[in-house]
Amino acid sequence: MKTTAFLKPLRHAALGAALAAIVGASPAKADEQFFPLQSYRVGPYAAGGTGFFGGFIDYLNLVNTRDGGVNGVKLTWEEGETQYEVEKGVEVYERLKSRPNIAAWTPLSVGIAYALIDRVTEDKVPLTTINHGRTDSTDGRVFPYIFPLLLNPYSETSGIVNYIATREGGPEKLKGKKIVVLYHGSPYGKETIPIYELLAEKYGFAVQQIEVPHPGNEQQSQWLTIRRVKPDYVVLRGWGVQNPVALKTAQKTGFPVDKIIGNVWSNSEEDVIPAGDAAKGYVAITTQASGAEYPVVQEIVKSLYDSGKGNLQDKKRIGSVYHNLGIVNGILNVEAIRIAQVKFGKRTLTGDEVRWGFEHLQLSPERVKELGAENLFRSIHVTWDNHEGNGYVKFQQWDGKKWTPVSDWIAPDWALLRPIIEKSSEQYAKEKGLKVRTKEEVDKVNGPTGVAKQ
Repeated sequence: MKTTAFLKPLRHAALGAALAAIVGASPAKADEQFFPLQSYRVGPYAAGGTGFFGGFIDYLNLVNTRDGGVNGVKLTWEEGETQYEVEKGVEVYERLKSRPNIAAWTPLSVGIAYALIDRVTEDKVPLTTINHGRTDSTDGRVFPYIFPLLLNPYSETSGIVNYIATREGGPEKLKGKKIVVLYHGSPYGKETIPIYELLAEKYGFAVQQIEVPHPGNEQQSQWLTIRRVKPDYVVLRGWGVQNPVALKTAQKTGFPVDKIIGNVWSNSEEDVIPAGDAAKGYVAITTQASGAEYPVVQEIVKSLYDSGKGNLQDKKRIGSVYHNLGIVNGILNVEAIRIAQVKFGKRTLTGDEVRWGFEHLQLSPERVKELGAENLFRSIHVTWDNHEGNGYVKFQQWDGKKWTPVSDWIAPDWALLRPIIEKSSEQYAKEKGLKVRTKEEVDKVNGPTGVAKQ
């Protein structure tokens, strides 16, 4: 079976679909663990797709090349081009779900993820939505197969507000401030509307939320509104071309770039380099560092790119934000498999067994260092009822050439957020007729588990 799946960025969707259908078309073997990839390498969001899935594939291939897989189980994958469209994402799911030995789904799309929640739950295969997804899926009591790893939209929002508070001298200094949220006109962009309203009420700042229709090429009217409002900060909850257009338009209207705070999908090199000088001084949130100096990235360069086997077409993108996020996603997926193998055996696992691995995905700083990722990302502690981890974030500033950290790790306000998440998830369970899992029930099936720690 062909396991490398080295698809380069494609110029035409039809070519991408044809190649994706060929890659990995052979039947899976008993000693293989399969990752179906709903990627997007063409369209307005191709920069994110090529970087993230390139990093993910690079890490899977590193594990195969360096270690022979995970305890002898080779990692395999196949890509299906979605162009970031929900309908295409669902089509890829229906086409690939019959493949044996599926480990997990990782669509990197809020819309596609929402469309798959019921499907993966019925099929008993985990779905990871790293840095995005449905907020209340953090509650594993209701969503046993969904894992919004590293952070969810609400913890991200809380982290951004907490960062602004540190810049102002404390939470009490937020009172009377004005914040505009410029959000992408999609389910992803709209996800945080209520939490910004809630945080504004709690801290006493005024918030105005302005939509930018997909894909975001034209924003003149939005920034003219911002100029009239004269906010203290603008939060850029963008995606794709919306981000550099926002930065360039802000410069034209005279809004200071260092008062624009980008969210986690507005934080990449592809968001700032096209904006040129307009991006210098821009600040954005992140869950992982950029740069190629980390041992795991260096291993990927040495093992793959030096022999022409790397997935990125442009080597300059090695160590970029999206590429490193893909690598981190690979680490989390592979470690979930490794952890599950401790319980179920060093063999190919079922999706439900991999789900158990995600529910016990607890990587200490020492383990992160062993994986060559020290300082690349923070340690993570996932439990049966907390499918995110701890939601810690950092902030970085673009100096015109690279991202530089400008904060320590910042925690969200879990005391505020967790009750909201549970209320939403319990309402979802009621609407769907689902049973809310309890610790006693989980312990009975899996053995003792740790209580979720926030």
